[in-house]
Amino acid sequence: MAPIAAEIGVGEAVLLGKGEETSGGRAKDSILADCLEAIIAAVYLSLGLKAATRLVVGLLEDPIEAIAEGRLGDPKNWLQELTAQLNLEFPSYTVSDKGPDHAKVFAAEVTVDGEVLGRGTGTSKKIAERVAAAAALAVIEARQGDSTTT
Repeated sequence: MAPIAAEIGVGEAVLLGKGEETSGGRAKDSILADCLEAIIAAVYLSLGLKAATRLVVGLLEDPIEAIAEGRLGDPKNWLQELTAQLNLEFPSYTVSDKGPDHAKVFAAEVTVDGEVLGRGTGTSKKIAERVAAAAALAVIEARQGDSTTT
C-alpha cells in the first residue's frame, strides 16, 4: 500500500505534527499505508461499496497484473535482469530533486545503451527510480513485441 500511496501523492496531502514533519514522516511507509487505507474507508463510508471497489481496483490493477505475470518485486531488478538477458548495457539512473526539504519531488531518468528509456517522479529517489524503470521496461517490451511481428 505504501508505494501506491507515495505514487499518487498521499504524502504531500497529509497533515503531520512537527516531529513527524521534521523526521520525514511524509515518506514513511507506515504513515503512507495507513493514510491510503483511511482514504479507501472514507470513500466506502461516503460513496458506498461500488465506489470503494472501483478505487481499490484502479489502484491495485497494475500490481495485480504484475503478480499474475510473475513480475513481483522491484521494477529496477526486472529491468536489470531483462537488459542482461538482451545483452544490453546495465541501466544507469540520474536523479534530481526540487522543492523544499519537507516536500521534495524527485525526478529520475534511466539510460540503457546511451538512450533514456524511462522517466519517473516520486516523493523519494527510490520511488522515482522505480517509476522510471517501469517505463523503461514498457519501452523494451514494446520493442521486443515489434521485433517479433516484423
